[in-house]
Amino acid sequence: ENFLQKTSAPFSTNSYDAFISPNALNLSSFTKLMKKLQEIHPEVSRDKIVDALLEVRKNNKGILSGLSINSIVERTSIIL
Repeated sequence: ENFLQKTSAPFSTNSYDAFISPNALNLSSFTKLMKKLQEIHPEVSRDKIVDALLEVRKNNKGILSGLSINSIVERTSIIL
């Protein structure tokens, strides 16, 4: 029981974790994407960027894989 508690501790259920999935983007790509979007849109909160990314994913049949980072940035920027 203690082992399960210790191994599950690093995982949380916030919106960022919900967004990052093996079918969407790996963590490195997500980090690059967020950095780029925050540089382009410094006035926009991280939460709003994540919401826009979720909308891009929804508009692309529920997936982001197959889209280039630049394409995702462009589509997200239009929403923002």
